[in-house]
Amino acid sequence: MPLLPAGTETPRPFVPARDYALSKRFYEVLGFEKQVDDVGVAIFGIGTGSFILQNHFQQQWADNFMMQLLVDDLDAWWAHVQALDLPGTFGVRAPTAPAMQPWGFRVSYVFDPSGVLWHFSERLPEASTD
Repeated sequence: MPLLPAGTETPRPFVPARDYALSKRFYEVLGFEKQVDDVGVAIFGIGTGSFILQNHFQQQWADNFMMQLLVDDLDAWWAHVQALDLPGTFGVRAPTAPAMQPWGFRVSYVFDPSGVLWHFSERLPEASTD
């Protein structure tokens, strides 16, 4: 297999936004750091990851788009999410309480204003990588 060129970085997905301004506020309130805010795109980071929020929306795409955020303490994140009243503030579907899933992760589900589904997943304590 050929060697990859130097300088390769982490991939960043493009996340759709039906209401771009509302989605930017949602992610800031949730705790993501807005690193770049340019015409039609904003880059948000948290931990070691990031994504590009774009001022572009297609319903079918948004309805099938999912992201995962691995966290060390899902119960602390759940308390944080509940305190934000995301449904009342942003009109999103109610987040789900953490629960063990058949594939071995505890997960809480959070929907953004465009319908993008976030899996807030607790890291597996016995795993060196998830």
